[in-house]
Amino acid sequence: MPDLEHALDALAGRVSSLREARAAYPSDLAPTLDAALAELETATELLAEAREELRKAPKRGKKDGGQRELKLLRQVFRAFPVPVIVLDGGGVVRRINPETSRVLGSPDGYLVGRSFPLLVDVSRRAAFRSHLTAVLQTGQPAAFETRLAHQGRTHTVQLALTRLTMPGEPQQMVAAVALPTKVQLPEPGARRPEQSDGALLLSAARRQDLLAKMGRLLLDEEALLRPVALPRATRLLAAEWADWVIVDMVRDGLPRRSVVVAPKDHPLGDLPRQVEAADPAGSQVVMQVLERRSGVVHEMVDDETLLGFCADGPLLTAMAAGSLLSVPVGPCDGVLTLVRTGARQPFTLADLSVMQEAGLQIGLAVRAQSSFQSRSRAADALSASVAPRNLPDVPGYEAAAVYHPGASVGAEFYDVFPVAGGWGFALGGAAGKGEEAASVSAMVRGGLRVLSVWESDPDLVMRKVNEALVAQGTGMFVLAAAGFVRGRSIRLSSAGHHPAALLGADGTVRFAVGGGVPLGISVEAETGVEELTIGVGETLVLYSEGLISSRNERGEPYGEERLADVLARCAGQSPSTVVKAVEADRHAFSGGQVWDEIVVLALKGV
Repeated sequence: MPDLEHALDALAGRVSSLREARAAYPSDLAPTLDAALAELETATELLAEAREELRKAPKRGKKDGGQRELKLLRQVFRAFPVPVIVLDGGGVVRRINPETSRVLGSPDGYLVGRSFPLLVDVSRRAAFRSHLTAVLQTGQPAAFETRLAHQGRTHTVQLALTRLTMPGEPQQMVAAVALPTKVQLPEPGARRPEQSDGALLLSAARRQDLLAKMGRLLLDEEALLRPVALPRATRLLAAEWADWVIVDMVRDGLPRRSVVVAPKDHPLGDLPRQVEAADPAGSQVVMQVLERRSGVVHEMVDDETLLGFCADGPLLTAMAAGSLLSVPVGPCDGVLTLVRTGARQPFTLADLSVMQEAGLQIGLAVRAQSSFQSRSRAADALSASVAPRNLPDVPGYEAAAVYHPGASVGAEFYDVFPVAGGWGFALGGAAGKGEEAASVSAMVRGGLRVLSVWESDPDLVMRKVNEALVAQGTGMFVLAAAGFVRGRSIRLSSAGHHPAALLGADGTVRFAVGGGVPLGISVEAETGVEELTIGVGETLVLYSEGLISSRNERGEPYGEERLADVLARCAGQSPSTVVKAVEADRHAFSGGQVWDEIVVLALKGV
């Protein structure tokens, strides 16, 4: 035994020299690796001699001999200058030597109990499992080249597999010796790069920067106006944080796959479509996050079925997944899943924390977008109910109108419609803002149009609408003007509305009487009625309160005098030119600010 121990000490010394040579000449590894293989043969001979000597030892020393044998085996195992991994029949790591931990960049013992095939390049995993089974069954060693990926490091190695019987183990094992053909070692005693103080600070800064970028993307006005929150967020995460990004949103009580972003360099083909088509309800990790309402991180994927299956088998296998992270979207509106391939640094608990916050932000943005768009659709419906999409052709006249919405859902309306023996028009608005005011305006507009079927006088129509509005008890009043056109004659009724302007062919401008009391104030309506004659070349212009009350930077109102000046400059112009001129002048006057709705309606005799 002293001779064996002396030989073992000599072996340890030579191994140390080989390690120094490899560190000093990283670009010329072949001689070092050849020498390492020779030392492995020497170690094998030493172990054989040790076994023979132990067999010759007296039986009473069997226990002590067994302990010395184990001690010898452990010492040789730890001294191997190349990575050696002991696997059980299922490919689970049972032991690793220090060189394995150093090369793969993992803490001592971190890989023990984990599935070794997950470190193997995805294209060679099936081959590795076949070799492993064959070695166990036949006892014949096998070797093949592959890549090992872990902790963001990738190594091309020659992997040699040998069946192994270990003391105290009921089943046979396999020793996997990884001979690196391409390896870059850190300086002796240096901390792993990802653990340096600078790297840790940089990682923390990147996480904060991600949240800041996410906030800017999701708070942008367009994220409310259009359904871009999810696509924007997932593109950002795919660009900076993961290889695969998957979002499953809950609809009708079940998760539905909503977004899949594949790696940029991934060819467009079957795999992204298979990921999209996979049912998230069949994913363990998705259902776990939904059930527990909290995120999970798998620094090293040891169960490739976590994300479900596709036609080619487990999705994570097809995606070459090395690390996975899943967090809730919003309170629990869905699940955001990030996947990194084995070649990248794995997700950590710090990443899980920042992704929990990102998932909450995305969920809130999606909810705000849904709420805003729902209200926007309601507002659009209300707007459509108070303004026609197109003006009809009125015989003997040209008609044009312009409508600008205000800062909120407004209440102005205008309309042109057929009546018995001619045409009718109306313009007005409820005194107020918001959906309730818009709904009251829509009711008045519809009432004026419907009652005009049976009444030949616009003033009678206005009075009946007033009675209906009072009876509804809305508490709102409406300024309105309505007129019936028959030939060149227009009968005009006003209920507290601004007087219509009549632009002559020579540029003169005069205003109608207007007047009256707004609808909805009293059961007994008070209206102003006037008969007008519109000659060829003359234009009748009706306008809303929002136009006249527009203000400039000094707080001065636009007013009817300025309107008259603009109209005078439009003599002989078409109605569309007139309304555009008024619109442009008001825009210049108020610096483009629009607080209240603006409506201008023009009828020109032709």
